[in-house]
Amino acid sequence: MGVLCFVELDGDDVVEASLRAVTFARSLAECFDGPLVAMCVGEVAGPSVATLGAFGVSRLYQLTGEGLGVYSPALWSRALNERVGELGAECVVAAGTDRGHEVLAHVGATRARLVVANCVAGRAVTATTLGLTRQRWGGTLLEDVELELPLALLSVATDGVVANAAANALECDVVDLKVNLAAQPSDVRVAEWRERAGGIALADARVVVGGGRGVGGEEKFGPLEALAALLGGTVGVSRAVTSAGWRPHAQQVGQTGTRITPDLYLACGISGATQHLAGCRSAKHVVAINVDADAPMMLRADYAVVADMHTFLPDLIEAVRSRTSGK
Repeated sequence: MGVLCFVELDGDDVVEASLRAVTFARSLAECFDGPLVAMCVGEVAGPSVATLGAFGVSRLYQLTGEGLGVYSPALWSRALNERVGELGAECVVAAGTDRGHEVLAHVGATRARLVVANCVAGRAVTATTLGLTRQRWGGTLLEDVELELPLALLSVATDGVVANAAANALECDVVDLKVNLAAQPSDVRVAEWRERAGGIALADARVVVGGGRGVGGEEKFGPLEALAALLGGTVGVSRAVTSAGWRPHAQQVGQTGTRITPDLYLACGISGATQHLAGCRSAKHVVAINVDADAPMMLRADYAVVADMHTFLPDLIEAVRSRTSGK
């Protein structure tokens, strides 16, 4: 059984969520003793091709040509759909990101197949039946399902699978697919494009500095941004912050935002609503800074600092700067 994985790029690098999806897809290919191939939009740099080979991808289809600089889910999914027919793939996998879900949804609509979202494990039940475990309710519940093949459309929970290279690396064969997306009709076009602040996707960040209602206003996020920059991370926020219009929804951590998997999450002025805790439950280490010692976020944290974040953060920033500068 062939498995096809849709891979997302961030510049020259494969995004972390896609490496997790490739790891999951490889486990399915091994279950059914079939090849693992991938498709991406844009030219892939040599090191990233080598990375995909190390993760077990035997062939990579890269779409190059005109019109690729603008995100177009309908046209991207059309190219993915063509690969499904060409390869006879019985499983199509993508990361459980906004783009991964949207591209899979277009493939599903074309082929009248449902998308099984947020999978964390897969196994062969029979030669034509796939067993899946997937997250529900923001990862607080795991559901076991069985799916009849052919053609399973699966997204992988961004915090549910650890990205691991294969036991034996492969020489990944790159196939260049020349397309002119600009000349192809589409009902959906991107109306406006804004660069992401900080340059690091929230789902991929190894350090996230979170801000909640306790930050106090849109103009008071400067220290959080400075700390995130020093630590090579990015800023995340609670739903209260986005509801107040202080920061964009793309930065929201939570069940209705992004589920993060950083090595370190610093939660500043965040009380810790249930949906927010669901979004950061896979963080390896949590440090919470709050004046309320009994806030749910403080009880969830590995380290809790009972202090006013506006007083504490400048001292922390200065300490980090001194440490990183070698003074």
